[in-house]
Amino acid sequence: MKKSTIYRAIFYIAGLLILALGIVLNTKSGLGVSPIISISYSVSVIYGLNFGNATFGLYAVFVAVEIMLHLIRRPEGSLLLTLGKDVLQLPLCLVFTRFMNLFSVLLPEPEGFLPQLAVLIAGIVLTGIGAAMSLNMRVIPNPGDGIVQAIADFVRKPVGITKNCFDLFDVCLTAVICLAAGHKVIGIGLGTVLAVLGVGRVIALFNHLFMKKMDALAGLER
Repeated sequence: MKKSTIYRAIFYIAGLLILALGIVLNTKSGLGVSPIISISYSVSVIYGLNFGNATFGLYAVFVAVEIMLHLIRRPEGSLLLTLGKDVLQLPLCLVFTRFMNLFSVLLPEPEGFLPQLAVLIAGIVLTGIGAAMSLNMRVIPNPGDGIVQAIADFVRKPVGITKNCFDLFDVCLTAVICLAAGHKVIGIGLGTVLAVLGVGRVIALFNHLFMKKMDALAGLER
């Protein structure tokens, strides 16, 4: 096996683990979670479900939507290859959400606003770093990223605009789910706003500092 392939695998797996840790820290802060996770988080709290399992269910829906969109509007290149990558997101997110469960058990919940804020900031930073590392390796996307790309390709709009619209949709859906269940709106708060503003900036800064070095080690060209 090539040394570059080993580096690529290490960066990808490490990125997914860091991303899972960042997402869990987001929820532990109690100040609001990122929009895309707010749906599974609110469902898990309202109905007493395991957060990792609820997230796996959400990701499975995302994958199903990706497959449907790719079948309706065929992407450039091999359709079978694209659908294969879509399907492979399921075992990926199964493992990913198991690590989320592990981190949820191991990490305590902070008490007091300042500790909560510190945990939230750490969660946002780690989410950005993990997302950058895993995405940059161009292996199998996390379903949360995969569905945004699939929708962007389907409507032929930039990924950035599509991501913003999808985040807004997630927040609105979370509010509807909570209110329909006769529950106050949960999972939406300061952390949600900071995640929207901060994760993208962390990704940009991380890529500016490390992407070229990581690409060279992983044998990737851009």
